[in-house]
Amino acid sequence: MTIEMLYSKIHRATVTDANLNYVGSITVDEELLEASKMRVGQKVEILNINNGERFSTYIILGERGKRDICLNGAAARKVHKGDKVIIVAYATYDEKELDTYKPRVVIVDEDNNIEHISESI
Repeated sequence: MTIEMLYSKIHRATVTDANLNYVGSITVDEELLEASKMRVGQKVEILNINNGERFSTYIILGERGKRDICLNGAAARKVHKGDKVIIVAYATYDEKELDTYKPRVVIVDEDNNIEHISESI
């Protein structure tokens, strides 16, 4: 049996831009991707704390150190600059993998600087 579990999340990131005239996806700063162990092209869920919207998209690489969190394309209609979002990635694990399972949680401040990284929910 396999179980879908939280793989990683970036918690309470601030949306820095919403670009309707882009093909689609979420742009995430490279340092935040590394800290969260998320990957370019990976499917993620976006949870908008401000308005309750929940939607899926995929990650594109943002410039290292700029702390960008930009929703692009149709997703840009679901956020506003300054909104707080949680970026969530899931993975499928088998029962043996769950013995050593440790999700990655990256907590960021108002400017999307990393405050804390943990491996627990």
